[in-house]
Amino acid sequence: MAPLVILVVVTAGLWVAGRAGVRALRPWTVPLRGGLAAMFTATGLAHFVGLRQELIAMVPPALPAPELLVTVTGVLELIGVAGLLWTPTARWAAGALSVLLVVMFPANVYAALNGLSPGVVDELWPRTAIQVVFLAATIGVFLGARGTFSPAHR
Repeated sequence: MAPLVILVVVTAGLWVAGRAGVRALRPWTVPLRGGLAAMFTATGLAHFVGLRQELIAMVPPALPAPELLVTVTGVLELIGVAGLLWTPTARWAAGALSVLLVVMFPANVYAALNGLSPGVVDELWPRTAIQVVFLAATIGVFLGARGTFSPAHR
């Protein structure tokens, strides 16, 4: 649930700042990029500190090397953050993070069905709904980003 809160709060705060006159934050994709960057920073870091063991336990048993998979996905999330924050790569980073969300979804299903979910959301339907929100946000940036965020691109 914390990643969803981070996404909403940061995106809303940046959007308000854009409406209050910060020109660089006016295009709708920029606040959303910031919210996604904050969210994926939190989730990416969790792959290394705080929730690492819980995330390793979420890897379905059919997949090899759970520790390595958690490390790789954490690194990919953090690389995605850098990509979101650099305008020339924001669109493609959002696309790559969309794919990553889809690829990692089976771990979320496995965790929900086996009571392994870290945090509050441990049932499949709420967890799926949250993943749909994350995917909608990344796809929104992918489709909405044009490689430049000048005021002419609102």
